[in-house]
This record gives sequence, C-alpha cells and structure tokens, in this order.
Amino acid sequence: MARTVFKIPKAGAQPNASTPKARPKKRVAAYARVSTLLEEQASSYQTQVNFYNEYISSREDWEMVKVYADEGISATNTKRREGFKEMVHDALDGKIDLIITKSISRFARNTVDSLQTIRQLKEKGVEVYFEKENIWTLDSKGEVLLTIMSSLAQEESRSISENVKWGARKRFAEGKASVAYSRFLGYDKDFKINEAEAATVRKIFGWFLQGHSYIGIARMLNDGNYPTASGKGKWNDSTVKRILTNEKYKGDALLQKTYSVDFLTKKSVINTGEVQQYYVTEHHDPIIDPEVFDRVQVEIANRTQRKRGYAFSGKLICGECGERYTHKTWHSTDKYKKTIWQCKGKFKTKHSTSFLTEAEVEQAFVSAVNKMISRKDDLLPTLNNVVKSGLGIDELEEQAQTITERQKTIESQLTDLVDETTQSPLSVRTIETLSEEYGRLDHELGELTKEISKRKSRLYRIQEYCENLTSTKVFDAYDEDKFRNMVDIITVLANKELCFKFMDGSEVTVKV
Repeated sequence: MARTVFKIPKAGAQPNASTPKARPKKRVAAYARVSTLLEEQASSYQTQVNFYNEYISSREDWEMVKVYADEGISATNTKRREGFKEMVHDALDGKIDLIITKSISRFARNTVDSLQTIRQLKEKGVEVYFEKENIWTLDSKGEVLLTIMSSLAQEESRSISENVKWGARKRFAEGKASVAYSRFLGYDKDFKINEAEAATVRKIFGWFLQGHSYIGIARMLNDGNYPTASGKGKWNDSTVKRILTNEKYKGDALLQKTYSVDFLTKKSVINTGEVQQYYVTEHHDPIIDPEVFDRVQVEIANRTQRKRGYAFSGKLICGECGERYTHKTWHSTDKYKKTIWQCKGKFKTKHSTSFLTEAEVEQAFVSAVNKMISRKDDLLPTLNNVVKSGLGIDELEEQAQTITERQKTIESQLTDLVDETTQSPLSVRTIETLSEEYGRLDHELGELTKEISKRKSRLYRIQEYCENLTSTKVFDAYDEDKFRNMVDIITVLANKELCFKFMDGSEVTVKV
C-alpha cells in the first residue's frame, strides 16, 4: 500500500486568502540608566532618553511603549531601580514585546540579576536587545554570549568597588574624614561649626552630666522643639546616645567605623577590627571640650555597669583565698527575704571570713568615708598632685604620636616601592621588612591606646573622688553613686573587718 502524506494547515491559516494578513507592530520599550547624579552624567541620561524616543518612533514595524529610566542608581542590584522594576512588571504583564538598552552594564552588573530577569522575560516571549554587544536574547546564541558578557560586567563592577574602597582607605590613612553634613548635628561642610546646632549639642552633654538619662534628654529636646539634624522627626534615646559617644564632637575622628562586606548588596557592618581603622586627633575644631567628652564616656561606662548588676559586684574580695564575693538571696519567697554576700571559695576550704549583708557593707562604707573625710586636709594636696601629673597620659600620647608619624613614613616608602616598574630582590625584602615593622607598630599603638583610655578613666575617677571628698562634710547615709566613684576594692578580713581601698590608693579598715 502506497504511503500518503497529508499536509495539515497551520491553525488559523487561510489557504484561499490571496494576500497575507498584516503583521502587528512590535511593542518596543527602552531602558536608560546613569549611575551618578553628576552634571555630565545627567546630560548622558537625557541623551539616552531622547535617542530611544527618536529611534523607536522611526521604525514602522515598531510601536513605542515607553522609555523606562533610572537616574543616579547603581546597577549592582535591582532593589532601588524603580524604573527597571516597572519595565519588567509591564513586560511580564504582556505590554512589551522588545526591550532595547545600550549595553549589558547599563542593564545590570550583577550576573544573577541579569540572567534571572532575562529568563523571566524569555518565558513570556519578551526579547532584550543589547546594542553595544549586538545581542538578541531570543537568538540561539544569545544566552551563551549574555552569560559571558554579564560575568565580565560583574567583574567590572567588582573592580570599580575595589578601587572606590582603596581610595576611601587611602584618604583614611591620610587622616581625611567626611560626614553627611546635612544629617550631622553641629557641623556644616568641611567641619565648620554651626553655632545654632552646636548649642543643642552642648545642652545634650550638659544634661547628661547633670544626671539625665538618654530618654529624659530626648523628652526635653522634643518638649523644647529642638530641631534634629535633618530638621524633621522626633528625638529618641538612641540618637542622643550616638551624639554623646561620637568622638567628632571633641574634634577627633575615628575612620572606617563600618565596611562593605559585599559589593553587590552593598551591605555594611560595624568594623570590629576586620579592616584597618585610623584615629585622628585634633582633626577639626571641637564643639565639646575633650575633657568634658571623656568624662561623659566614663559616666556612660558607670551607668552601664550599674545596669549590669549590684554595686558590690567585683568589689568584694576574700582576704583569705583571694576569691570574689558573690550575692545570694535568702528567704526569697517570704518576709525574711534578704541579699547576702559570701566568698565563692568558702565551700572548698574552711574560711575565717564570713558572709556579709548588704546593710553591713553599706554601713561600713559610710564609716570608711567619714574616716577619709576627717583626714582630707592631709590627703587632698597629694591627690591634687596626682591629678596634675595626669598619670603620665601626656607621655603616652607623645609615644602614640611618634608611632603614628613613623607609620606615615613607612606608608610613603611602601607606596614608592610598590609603584616601581621592576622590583629587585632587595626592594622585595625591604617591602617585607617595612610591612613587618608597620604591623608591629600597629600592635604597639593599639596597646598604647588601650592604656591611655584606661588611665584617663582612672584619672577622671580620681577627680570625681577629690570632688566628693572636698564637697562632703559628713556621710549620714549610703550613696550608691559615691560608692561606685570612690571605692576601688574592698578586702574582707577575719572578724568582719573590711579594708576599703579608694581610687587614690588610700586604705581604711573598719569593723562591721
């Protein structure tokens, strides 16, 4: 039997039609983007928009939909590109057949975003044409070329990001700082003091030293209609704390507080030592006297300590075994409830030191301070000399400055050596030697900075102690703030004797 082949007409075909039906016009959109708002880029942006309007309208087989655009937006991800997102939404909604854009780098520098978007569009039959690379995404070779080109675009973005980071860190190493002045209370451009705003900053520091809390200060600022840095919104406790802890208000600058962990997402995290930081002293004119600023930091530390637990925590030491006293609650569920303090090592060996009630420690403190007050005429001259000496802080700061200057010299030498066209074995060894010295100096500087901070804290505590000793005549009752500011350590001796060591090193022993 002879094989017969029947030709099945295409669906909707008109075999008897003498002329084919006119093909519908292709609905075409364009996408334009510039990544900065600089004047020259703004003209480029407008040029792209005008070009696509004219280009698409000139084609008889194309119908203009719209020119979608994003101005001043990076292409590394699509989160903030509203024009791009609107275009993709319209395309997936069946309103666009073809999208024209200048190049892959204008479309996206993120390979994942680029390919995912294009595959979504392909599923809906929407094509994208990249002029520079001459790629049509519905073409058989389109996706292979696109994958390669997108990867190159992503690497270009990575390179740009690294260059920007390098430039920023180079400025940091040179001690150059900048802030978002429009949102930084107290300073205008180039750290010029804005006296009207600076008055608010000074009030915040003053109120805090008077004993007001972050929340209380925020409430007073709102009640007094003090404008925030942006001139809008309300004050809150976190904003007040940021101002009180920002070293720029005393004229210094800590650089590289945060760093970017991903050039695609641009996610920033707090720098806890992963990236080199730089601290610049006397960078600009201060709003707050450095001594006042440092006293505020000590008070913040004191308040934090008070929140963490009991005033006696870490202060009571067993004179027999050296262990710390810890607190314990007796009769926690009845009317005989009370807190006692006892040595951590009392159950390991037999002790002659006994437990103490809070009332006993408080009363012993009152007695010890009154003994000190009776001797204050002899103590104060010595204490004032200690304060005048500054605990050697000036000498340590000079050492830190010397190290910083040496590091700057090393940085300059390393830059010259690295920039050499050809490097001899001698220059390579020199680079290694200088790098090792820089690292060693960096460690020394870190240790010096810690010691300076520690001594400053102790100095301000001694100053506070002197003020308390000078202003107080007789202690009638226990005062927790004075206890924290005056007492360094209490050694618990046998027969319930307590040896109080005060901030100036003076010791007084009293019997409970």
